[in-house]
Amino acid sequence: MGQATKRMNMIEAIRDALDVKMTEDSDVLVFGEDVGYFGGVFRATAGLQEKHGLHRCFDTPISEGGIVGIAIGMASNGLRPVAEIQFADYIYPGYDQIASEAARLRYRSNGEFSAPLTIRTPVGGGIYGGTTHSQSPEALFTHIAGLKTVIPSNPYDAKGMLITAIEDNDPVLFLEPKRLYNGPFYGDPHIPSVSWAKHELGDVPEGHYTVPFGSVRRITEGPDLTILAYGTMVWVAEAAAKEAGVQADILDLRALLPLDIEAIAESVKKTGRCLILHEATRTSGFGAELSAQVAEACFFSLEAPIVRVTGWDTPYPHAQEWAYFPGPKRVMNGIRKVMGQA
Repeated sequence: MGQATKRMNMIEAIRDALDVKMTEDSDVLVFGEDVGYFGGVFRATAGLQEKHGLHRCFDTPISEGGIVGIAIGMASNGLRPVAEIQFADYIYPGYDQIASEAARLRYRSNGEFSAPLTIRTPVGGGIYGGTTHSQSPEALFTHIAGLKTVIPSNPYDAKGMLITAIEDNDPVLFLEPKRLYNGPFYGDPHIPSVSWAKHELGDVPEGHYTVPFGSVRRITEGPDLTILAYGTMVWVAEAAAKEAGVQADILDLRALLPLDIEAIAESVKKTGRCLILHEATRTSGFGAELSAQVAEACFFSLEAPIVRVTGWDTPYPHAQEWAYFPGPKRVMNGIRKVMGQA
């Protein structure tokens, strides 16, 4: 018989993954700002301290550099820490520790030490978080050799990929789209609720399972164009393609590093057209790297220039969040452009 499943949203799936690994492995610890007694700002760690104890799930001072530094020390001495940065907007004080220490530890020590640590952090907008609670800094981390960067779009992947991250012997940055934590935000005038409601909950296997990094997930299949997206934008892409009346190969990247360029290239060579979608700012965003790799692998198969639909090159505006957020209307304009209809 197959593994039993349970209906979960993304927060519940993440909490379940942490619980599974903390139960299986006493070396797994969870810590960060307010993750213990309070259970995290988004409640992703609720109940873990009560179940696993104060020494396995605990609060830290408001010091992102300290949180990451402690995690590196733990990891290099045999533990498997899962550190939470409360919002990705606050990860920058820990960037030096991530780039200079965690990502390079195995290389610098010639394999004598490793850093099996996971850093969880919520990313993106869509909940009126404003300038300092809505950023998507993923591109800054994909530039770091030795660090894996992943971002799930659904509860099933969230649990399976988080377990994979915790079991990985190298550091993993696990980005969680807060827009998808609890499903649709019904105040959004640009994204029909029906486009989101069916993705609010997912059938998540109980117990232990993994989702490997470096393999895309095909959301829809079609000959007209390839749409590359990740996180929240996967479901924006689906809604836009449906409204535009095109049959698109929509690929959920799942992992940005390692990247499944083989599957991406296979799709683009089939369709001859490629649209890249992400919420982060346009200039030097991860879409630029995707565009370069697609062009290198598929240049002679392209029937039109690659099109990017992204956030604007501005701070995330609180009052105009839905003008910044790449909703279906903007994606539909991009689809028409790459299809030669605009």
